[in-house]
Amino acid sequence: MSERNGARRKVKRFLTVFVVVANLVLVDAVVKELAAGYLKDRAAISVIPGFFNLAYVENRGCAWGMFQGHVWPLAVFGLVALGLLIWKRDKVFKSSGKLAWMVRTAEPLLYAGIIGNLIDRLWRGYVIDLFDFYLGRSHFPCFNVADSAITIAAIMMIVASMLEPRVGFEPTCPEGS
Repeated sequence: MSERNGARRKVKRFLTVFVVVANLVLVDAVVKELAAGYLKDRAAISVIPGFFNLAYVENRGCAWGMFQGHVWPLAVFGLVALGLLIWKRDKVFKSSGKLAWMVRTAEPLLYAGIIGNLIDRLWRGYVIDLFDFYLGRSHFPCFNVADSAITIAAIMMIVASMLEPRVGFEPTCPEGS
């Protein structure tokens, strides 16, 4: 009976992750399409003056505009990273402590963020960024929903691993050796 319950839990977990990823990827795509339709070739729209704009940016690189013009290597990197995360998911997203919810939440966020930006790179040849936060003349690099999902997932994994050191880590050496 416990084997059957374990299989049910895995199926339920898979379906939950799939639905969350699909919805986040859809939201990311819709927001980027809206940005392309309403913000492209226009001045940034001030949402909170002196702090937050909506702007249209075609990012042909990755975080903070690094590696500009390297769309295909970045796409391959995204595919490999996604493949490795899925392949090693039982080890990467393993946690049974009080912060297991963080690790379980981070998993679909990470997948969705990678997939959202990967779709842009493969489909458009660039990633649409639109959220522009700034103070005075200092602008934080523009980002999108997919970037937000990746960042939130990374923060959750870091916090969980700092507060529960065994998160995502399985010792390979026997204790005491």
